[in-house]
Amino acid sequence: MIPFVKLQGLGNDFVLIDDLGKPAAMRVRMGAELARELCDRRLGIGADQVLWLKSAAGPEADARMEIFNADGSVAEMCGNGIRALALYLYRHGPLRQANYRIETLTGVRETRILENGEGGVGIQVDMGHPVFGAGDEWVSVAGFSGKFLEVNVGNPHAVFVVPSGFLAAARLGEFGPLIENLPRFPQRTNVELVEITGPASLSCRVWERGTGLTLACGTGACAAAVAALQQKLVSGPVEVTLPGGKLEIRWTSGQPVWMRGPAEEVFRGEYQQRDS
Repeated sequence: MIPFVKLQGLGNDFVLIDDLGKPAAMRVRMGAELARELCDRRLGIGADQVLWLKSAAGPEADARMEIFNADGSVAEMCGNGIRALALYLYRHGPLRQANYRIETLTGVRETRILENGEGGVGIQVDMGHPVFGAGDEWVSVAGFSGKFLEVNVGNPHAVFVVPSGFLAAARLGEFGPLIENLPRFPQRTNVELVEITGPASLSCRVWERGTGLTLACGTGACAAAVAALQQKLVSGPVEVTLPGGKLEIRWTSGQPVWMRGPAEEVFRGEYQQRDS
């Protein structure tokens, strides 16, 4: 039996497996097959990703987070996921503290716990420095054509700024996976459609690499805001509205991206792994 906790951030949902501080013999043998099983919404628990909480490799971090997508592939970083994991550490970890340093495949990321005084918790995360592609590029697939800006915020994103009114009707579920798997992206890519809604606000829909359509994507919100700021389409801080809710993104050129948003624990239980 595998103990787990189900968490979510703006509807982007996760199964968290806690192996923090456990001896090797007691740790879950996490891998692609188990991740697909856990994320299955009919035959498993159901989630967009699995968060594997482990001991950090060294003293510079409080814990380590490894991420498996619903298709079993590994993700370098997950913005909503790291907030969910920080909330879990705050409520159930060995130390209750205001800040947690979490080791990821993109390096150590700082998280800050923000109590609102009413029992709610928000989390602010240093998402690192964005890296831009060579410049604006065009793509045309499945009846969709558009110019994108490539932004890496620990994982790759192709950000398309679209006209007002396009976002709601766009068939992202059809052309998103085609863009994700273009030869142009050897590691595949996340895809964002962005509509500017105000001087410091935008709406965004995301096709997540390895997962599909999700209610929210933290790294996608960061990439969308950074792309809009880089092109001077908005000013910061930027309010990003996703189908599952809102995130606040702050970024100044040459500085790391800071993301702020909620996370919630949904339920906990034990999962019996299917026979292989």
